Amino acid sequence: MINFKNTLRLLGMPILWMGVVQFFFGLLSLFIFRDGVSTDFFYPSLLMMISSLAISWLFRQSKLNQVTFRDALLFSTLTWILVGLLGGIPIELVTGVNFTDATFESISALSTAGATILSGLDNMPASFLLYRQFLQWMGGLGVVIFVVAVLPMLNVGGMRLLKAETPGPIKDEKLSPRISKTAHYLWGVYVVITLVCALAYYMAGMSAYDAIAHSFSTVSTGGFSTHDASMWYFQSHLILMISNVFMLLGAINFGLHFRIFRIGWRGLKLYIDDEESRVFLIVVACLSLVLGFYLYGEARYESLWVSLSFAAFHVVSFITSTGFGAADLSSWPAATALFLVFCAYLGGCSGSTAGGNKMIRDIVTFKIIRRQLHQLVHPSAVIPIRYQDKVVSNDVTQAVMAFMSLAALTTGVFTLLMMMTGLDFWSAFTAVVACINVLGPGFGEVGSNFQPVTDTGIWILNIAMILGRLEYFTVLALFMPHFWRW
Repeated sequence: MINFKNTLRLLGMPILWMGVVQFFFGLLSLFIFRDGVSTDFFYPSLLMMISSLAISWLFRQSKLNQVTFRDALLFSTLTWILVGLLGGIPIELVTGVNFTDATFESISALSTAGATILSGLDNMPASFLLYRQFLQWMGGLGVVIFVVAVLPMLNVGGMRLLKAETPGPIKDEKLSPRISKTAHYLWGVYVVITLVCALAYYMAGMSAYDAIAHSFSTVSTGGFSTHDASMWYFQSHLILMISNVFMLLGAINFGLHFRIFRIGWRGLKLYIDDEESRVFLIVVACLSLVLGFYLYGEARYESLWVSLSFAAFHVVSFITSTGFGAADLSSWPAATALFLVFCAYLGGCSGSTAGGNKMIRDIVTFKIIRRQLHQLVHPSAVIPIRYQDKVVSNDVTQAVMAFMSLAALTTGVFTLLMMMTGLDFWSAFTAVVACINVLGPGFGEVGSNFQPVTDTGIWILNIAMILGRLEYFTVLALFMPHFWRW
């Protein structure tokens, strides 16, 4: 049974938060950057804060500690739609793009997809560019997790919200008996890694502004930049290496980061002991070497070191679904585009800011296929699927295979829909890959940005980004008739 009063009252929190964020950037524009766009932040922010207070007062009698799992699914989906729409208002006012494109830019930022319809970033107001970056950082760990962190009254229902938001097939692990503390711990780790990333960028030669802005989009694996040339604006392989490190940290389970932070340096071996992160790092290393040697063999770069540097950066950028750019990918051999698309589907680790299928699902799928091959030879053998030396239950393996099937089916359907809007197959396919895996860059007609896509296509991609961010089932459950039955 869905309690609409609970859901509506909960929605007041992300509305209030978006108002506070935009008001803050209005202050930055007015007093720090003085770039003349403060009113474009102030007016919508005041309306949002007033609306939030009105909602809280109207539904003050609702009992938030009785949130059901249906409430959580509905709230999570509506939150991403709502903050996407609200976040696009300053984008429309500052840039002059239409509402459709502004919403796309906002949802892309909050879902950390990093796909953009904007160009000429170098000449845009500094406060606006930092706002785009901050939207990615805010959406990276999750707006819903933020709500859980700031509402202690959700100690009972909060776990349901967290499970509806957190990516990955295994979601019952808590860092603390109190779910609000779990959310605090996750955000604490997130903030610390972001600060260290900003400091590293600054020491490597970025300005303080660029270091902070790019730390937001690196740790969130979002991929937005304050420059059209993305990370190669700085023309530094040192910065690319630093970016690699923090993109990987953003793509590893934040619960694992917390345990390592708590133990200290001795806990670093947990990255290797954890099966998902170990396989993830090995896969990244192998794919980087394969692509690096291929580029060097094709004489794309003069030295092996440069080939490996660009290869590693783009493999990490795609597999973590960050989407930063450095090299001119259109000048690379044609096979590399499909290679990077494959990396995007592999994805990062569960419980991280990365998109894609998630490495835990890739591992379980590989083991299921391996078991089927073994049983062809030994039909009567009982071969359990093990993960971290524990037997994986049938409900988890079925959920993984259902997810993989749904990911493939959804990609096919959305690609067909995008082709019906006028894009060629390769452009439509990579646009869908970029959005449904919350990756960002595409190829073909959408290689530079998504301006060639029609308004209809943009709304299709908006849906794809929300589906990918919430990993399909959270959204699709709302379309099941029994979800709404009493």
